[in-house]
Amino acid sequence: MKRVCFILQVRPERLEEYKERHKRVWPEMLDALSRTGWRNYSLFLRDDGLLIGYLETPDFSAALEGMAALDVNRRWQAEMQPFFQAVAGRPDENMSPLEEVFHLE
Repeated sequence: MKRVCFILQVRPERLEEYKERHKRVWPEMLDALSRTGWRNYSLFLRDDGLLIGYLETPDFSAALEGMAALDVNRRWQAEMQPFFQAVAGRPDENMSPLEEVFHLE
């Protein structure tokens, strides 16, 4: 299982609404994430809008491709795009994994 961490920047003026949206993620979106290999997926948000995402998956590229092929993901990403700063395209197209430099097993 590969551990993946990425960062994005949420617009500070949209933080509360972003948090509210994630309290009610669509059931079909949750199912799609599970079916495409996203495990132990978490999002962490700092007061200035820094968003840190973490997940575990056998193959991150395959997990992204699997979601990209689904209509539910296209709809979700279209709704989430206005929440992010400096995002060209869909937010999920801007997830660049950070290099893991240490892991305590």
